[in-house]
Amino acid sequence: MTLATLRSRLVQRLDPVETWRPELVAARSDFDLNPKAARPVRELRPAAVLIPVVARPEGATVLLTRRADTLVRHTGQIAFPGGRLDPGENAVQAALREADEEVALNPAKVEVLGLSDAYETGTGFLVTPVIGWLHEAPVTTPSPDEVAEVFETPWDFLMDAANHRQDFYDMDEGLRRWFWAMPWGERYIWGVTAGILKGLHARLYGDEPAPQVAAEEDAA
Repeated sequence: MTLATLRSRLVQRLDPVETWRPELVAARSDFDLNPKAARPVRELRPAAVLIPVVARPEGATVLLTRRADTLVRHTGQIAFPGGRLDPGENAVQAALREADEEVALNPAKVEVLGLSDAYETGTGFLVTPVIGWLHEAPVTTPSPDEVAEVFETPWDFLMDAANHRQDFYDMDEGLRRWFWAMPWGERYIWGVTAGILKGLHARLYGDEPAPQVAAEEDAA
């Protein structure tokens, strides 16, 4: 199998970009593993992230960032390039703009393949994952105000269910919050980022009789 099989699967299994609407309902959320947690009724703020899949000859990778240590929120966490939608933007436009602003990823180098499941965060955002295909290794420059590091993680690692685990932390109120995590070396991929990747895995391989075999074939 080749990278072409992965690209073909993404095109077939993702939602077309023209199906995006601001009022999309989240298919996944931070509350999936915490059904007893209070879920406020609120208007979610639209946001988008870019999941850049890099078609390297030795196998696909996913470009990720480590947020700057100087940020007020989510300091040092692993994330996709992304953020809030500006007025008048759709999810694809926002994801490409944010990737350009955060890591200088040239939008012209990104082939947008489609959308994965919208995700509701505990902080009140409705995040649309936009999957982009990079035909060659990208040239990136992290914005020092937002990004401490840009790196790539192998697709076959992220799409191996054996690397998906449920971790938790105990909150001040005595509640335990569970979340998805995918530790890779010294990097701890968790929370919304891991939850979105878990949703992408389910979308691509959830109905396969042998999901791991299918994932391995895509990235071979």
